[in-house]
Amino acid sequence: MAAFIKDSFWGQIIYRLSGRKLFRHNDELPDYVVPEKYLLDPKEEVLNSSDKSQSSENKEQTEGDQATIQNEPASDHIIVTWDGDDDPENPYNWPFAWKAIAAMQIGFLTVSVYMASAIYTPGVEEIMNQFNINSTLATLPLTMFVIGYGIGPLFWSPLSENSRIGRTPLYIITLFIFFILQIPTALSNHIAGLSVLRVIAGFFAAPALSTGGASYGDFIAMHYYSIALGVWSIFAVAGPSIGPLIGAAVINRSHDADGWRWSFWFMAILSGVCFIVLSFSLPETYGKTLLRRKAERLRKLTGNNRIISEGELEDGHKTTGQVVSSLLWRPLEITMLEPVVFLIDIYIALVYSIMYLFFESVPIVYAGIHHFTLVEMGATYVSTIIGIIIGGAIYLPTVYYKFTKKLLAGHNVTPEVFLPPAIFGAICMPIGVFIFGWTSSPDINWFVPLIGMALFAVGAFIIFQTLFNYMAVSFKVEYLASVFSSNAFFRSVSAGAFPLFGRALYNNLSIDKFPVGWGSSILGFISLGMIAIPVFFYLNGPKLRARSKYAY
Repeated sequence: MAAFIKDSFWGQIIYRLSGRKLFRHNDELPDYVVPEKYLLDPKEEVLNSSDKSQSSENKEQTEGDQATIQNEPASDHIIVTWDGDDDPENPYNWPFAWKAIAAMQIGFLTVSVYMASAIYTPGVEEIMNQFNINSTLATLPLTMFVIGYGIGPLFWSPLSENSRIGRTPLYIITLFIFFILQIPTALSNHIAGLSVLRVIAGFFAAPALSTGGASYGDFIAMHYYSIALGVWSIFAVAGPSIGPLIGAAVINRSHDADGWRWSFWFMAILSGVCFIVLSFSLPETYGKTLLRRKAERLRKLTGNNRIISEGELEDGHKTTGQVVSSLLWRPLEITMLEPVVFLIDIYIALVYSIMYLFFESVPIVYAGIHHFTLVEMGATYVSTIIGIIIGGAIYLPTVYYKFTKKLLAGHNVTPEVFLPPAIFGAICMPIGVFIFGWTSSPDINWFVPLIGMALFAVGAFIIFQTLFNYMAVSFKVEYLASVFSSNAFFRSVSAGAFPLFGRALYNNLSIDKFPVGWGSSILGFISLGMIAIPVFFYLNGPKLRARSKYAY
């Protein structure tokens, strides 16, 4: 177990506080044989010893290493690599159990923060009454949270691609801040303060939502990555789907006019538990960060300052400001220059926005028409979870036989293999929207609209999976976090805005027997038109990728 947690957040802190005696790596053990390429030859050893005697005693070794690295010509560098193809410290070589534990922890993190978006919705009526505001203002904290975690990826995800930082420190530090923010949020007494706290919380929730999929790619081989990404996305989509049910349950149980506050106390408990578990047991997965740490250890062990990692070489001649500037610009650059990323961002933003509009339409249908209680209304969202499970049951076997199995057999597989299922999902989605809209009536059983919600979820899940995977296998690994963060920005800002006018859309187009019929139809017709996007990629994908500097 110690071998698993040594690269966790607290594992690294304990390692450094102990003077590198606890949680040591393989290359720090007495029986480690330093590969010959890292050793100094006798002449270099004499020179290095002379240099050390002239250096200031209180200057840290790492600073000297960095100065040497930046001043030496590239031809003099010795690039650190893994110790063979079977190096156990390479995340791709972890035992299956380690990979499963890491994957489940990232999934747990994703659910824990994603749930916070929609867990708020059952308390909207209470907030309207307590703060004496209209439904648009009461919906603002939901919107602000979603916008917050749309903006966040532009900052956090690219930083996770920098070897100085890596994935795990960002996850843990931002999760801790997210946890702390739930306390003042639960104590808020004004809609403005509540909205500000929610946008800040959304900002710090962002790393899990935009980088989780990229983290899976750090330790799961490409031929299994599509399946793994599908599993992670079940966590991602399930979070907002079960949020309203849990929110309704805790609010109902409180029997209090301030019951909405308990949804945030619940989030504080959940995120606090998640922080404790992950900070001790989620290891660093980013290969460049692990190799950078290895390079530091080898320089200390051998005294050879020519040793350098690929990540250090990339950033060695840049100031911190230059690094941050380039990383923040990259997601926007990829979005603007890559038609594939731009169109997929637009499409998934639509899918995501419709999902959040369902959060606005469900009270209209099930509280207004069918007179459901708060918990009964929250339970209707289970239909989306059922749809996700059905979508997964369709998607996962399909991607295994069409992608994974062919890769394992040594066949060449292009990203376009994901697009036929995407077209199928694109057809399911508008059908589900139309069914929901035109069966939400006092004259039709309450169960029938749930079929439409489930069918929408089937289509939405398959679209998410296929298009995410299409991007994942189209673009180089080092750019995936930026690709996914740009997508998170578009879909979150769009989804955050839609609920603000969602109720007005339904109310203004409402007719007596079908209050959400025409409002849903507008979304359905837009969805029909968007089917052209996966079809366009299927016909033109190879040409688009050939012109890209970020794609394979």
